[in-house]
Order: sequence, then C-alpha cells, then structure tokens
Amino acid sequence: MDWDEFAVWGEKISQWAADYHKTLRDRPVRAQTALGDIAAQLPDSPPEAGEAMDAIIGDFERIVMPGMTHWQHPRFFAYFPANAAPPSMLAEMLVTTIAAQCMLWQTSPAATEMEGIMVDWLRQAMGLPEQMTGVIQDSASSATLSAILTMRERATGYSGNREGLAGKGNLRIYCSDQVHSSIDRACWVAGIGQDNLVKLPTSGPRHSIDADALRAAIQADRAAGHSPAGIIAITGGTGIGACDVLGPVLKVAEDEDLYTHLDAAWAGAAMICPVFRADFWADVEGFDSIVFNPHKWLGAQFDCSVQFLKDATPQLNTLKIEPEYLKTTGAEVTNYSEWTIPLGRRFRALKLWFLIRAYGLEGLRMRLRNHVTWASEVCEAIRSMDGFDIVTEPIFSLFSFRCPGDDAMQQALVDALNDDGRIYVTQGSFGGQKIIRFQVGQFETTREDVMMAVDVIADVYRRIS
Repeated sequence: MDWDEFAVWGEKISQWAADYHKTLRDRPVRAQTALGDIAAQLPDSPPEAGEAMDAIIGDFERIVMPGMTHWQHPRFFAYFPANAAPPSMLAEMLVTTIAAQCMLWQTSPAATEMEGIMVDWLRQAMGLPEQMTGVIQDSASSATLSAILTMRERATGYSGNREGLAGKGNLRIYCSDQVHSSIDRACWVAGIGQDNLVKLPTSGPRHSIDADALRAAIQADRAAGHSPAGIIAITGGTGIGACDVLGPVLKVAEDEDLYTHLDAAWAGAAMICPVFRADFWADVEGFDSIVFNPHKWLGAQFDCSVQFLKDATPQLNTLKIEPEYLKTTGAEVTNYSEWTIPLGRRFRALKLWFLIRAYGLEGLRMRLRNHVTWASEVCEAIRSMDGFDIVTEPIFSLFSFRCPGDDAMQQALVDALNDDGRIYVTQGSFGGQKIIRFQVGQFETTREDVMMAVDVIADVYRRIS
C-alpha cells in the first residue's frame, strides 16, 4: 500500500466509523455469534501473496463485525464503560499515524511534556492538592501493581528487587472484600501471595471497610510476626460501587506507617464534579497513590489510566532502572518509563488534550451528572416492578437488583436480556446471592436509552417466566 492508497482508505474508514456510530442503536449490543463461528471463517494458514484492501475490508464486515460486542452502544449497561468520545478517537488516529515510542523525553519531548500537563489538568479538575504529580498508565491494573510493588519495596527497605523475598517474612496487604480482582492478581505478581492479601468485611450504606477491624487485623499480624506493607481503599468498587470512608483508613495507615493506594478506577471520574467530593473524596489528599481511568467514564479512548502520586520517590525507587542506552544527557528531564512497569509507552496524553479541550470540564461534568440522575430514575422504576427488589442502592450510576426467583432465575434473566440484544447487563454476587448489575455510563447514551431498559427487562422477564 502506498500513501495515496492509504489516504483513500483512510477516508473510507473514517466515513465507515461515523456511519457505525450513527447506526449503533439498530444493532444488538452483545455479539450474537456462537463459540467458534468466527474462527471457522478464518484460513488455517497465512496468505503467501498480498491481497487487495477491498477484499480485506469486505471480510472485516462479513466475518469480524458479527462477532463484536458494541461497547460504544448507548444501551451498554454492563461492566463499566470503555468510552471513546469522537475527539479522543481522532487523537488516537494521529498517535497511530506518528507511531512514536515515547519511553523517554528525548524520544518525543512533546509526549512527555504534554503528559505532565494533562495529569496536572486532571489533578486540578478532581480537586487534588497541588503537590501531587502523576503518570499515565495503560490500565488501573498496572497502576495497582506499581503501588503494591512500592508497598513491598518500602516494607523491605527497598531490598526486595535486589535480594528477592526469601527471608523477608510474610508481607501483608489490607483491603475490603469489595476490591477488584486486579488487587489479587497484583499480589500474585508481586510475590506477596494470595494468602497475604487480607480482605476485611464491609458495612454501611456505602459498603465501607471498618477502620477498627482494619487496625485490629494489622496489629494482630504484627503480633504474629507478619510484616504489614500497605492498605488499598476503593472509591466505586466494581461489584456494587462500594466506597470506603477515606479519613479513618488514612488514620490507621498513618498510625501504622503503611503506604496507601486508592482504587478509584471507575468513580474517580465523577470527582471532576464538585458536588460529589464532600461525600466521597474527603481526605483523599492523604493517599500515597490514587488511580482512575479516563478510559472508563470520562470518554478517553482505551487505554488511558492516570496514577496520581503524593510523592513519586518511593515508586521511582521501586521501578527505575537506567542502563546506559536509556540515559539522557544534558539537563535533567522526566522519563516516564521510569515511573511505570513497561519501558515502551504510547502517546496517551494527546487524547486527553483533545477530549478536555473539545468538551471542556463542564461538558464532561454534565454527562456524568446526567448518568447519576438517570441511574436513580431507572432504579426507582425497577423497584416499582412487581416482585423485583433493589439489592444495593445506587452509588453514583451503579445499582443492583433481583427479579422474582432463585439464583438460577437471575442468571436466566441476564442471559435472556443479553440474547435479546436491546440492552446489555452483567450478573454479580452480593451477600451470598446472585444479583443483576446495572450501570449507566456510555458517553452518548440518553435518558430515553436508559429508561427503555425498564420496558426491556419487564418484557424479557414475562417471556421467560
């Protein structure tokens, strides 16, 4: 392909993208293909000769698209959103075209310097203190792993990377039973181990960790010869939106000299709205590490996760490695590859620059406030349906419910709804029983899209019951 042909196909694909988004409401949200349908249509061996682009695009439409779940669909109420606002998508096209590997300042000064400014724009937007710095990670999982590795190194006097963990004792990490599974996985990868991740029960309307139980667990572990290393709190847990009360957790961490990380991957975006901060963000400035994903609720193209750091030094002491071929001569610069686990780095800051400039903070706030309002409205409508129960009340734009029947019936309704195609939801578990999760967050959804879900749920339930 030469560059003239590239320009022709680039124009065609851009038009295809616009048409795709304009017609999303006409498509089933979840892929309706059966296991193996897509693989059966792909050749067993690669072609020896090149093929025409029109044939490739034709096969994309015929083979690939039927097997895609449409995460940008306005009636996507499952998981959390992976939004892609149009300006962010355009920025990604530019990033893909330039195709720079932005690991060091010198390998693309604009990427490094814009990253610092975009992180600071978001710090200001979220009401975080001026001294906080940060870095753009690929996902909250990577930010959490970075934080847990930092906890590990800090607790071992920064000797774990050098000496290994043999003879270091049982390092312990503390969190609630509502944390995301990425916390578990980070403990596996960091060599801390599942058995040393101490999960404590939650209570209250926000399903928060009990600070007294947290303190008691830490002190009991010290008495047993274990080595407490850090505490992970959450604002907007994946299952039901659980939110820890931050101040009491931080007091325990201060008294016990433990490193803290706040997982606000989904709900952190809501903190650009000052109305939510007093209830959910009080004392946040005390955390050593905070992560939130602009690629979830805020509208940035996946992947884009921001980790804020009260002091970057502990994480740099944990992750920085500087062989001769990566050294930068001259003035002292920031190389963000020293702040993260991967060496290679994409130019993720550009889509934040496009997104924030195109909508402004108030344009983004309006969407988030609408989603929270509409989630409450649909929750009340489901509450009024005969035999349906709200299990967990809305936290931001997430709530859960049950239809009449046992756990098998909950799963049957989820499966029937997703097979129906008009909406997409997921199941969860809370209090020992299966629940149906419902979250509002797709960037272009409307109140009509959200409220339509009530009729779809009632219709599908009648059909299967």
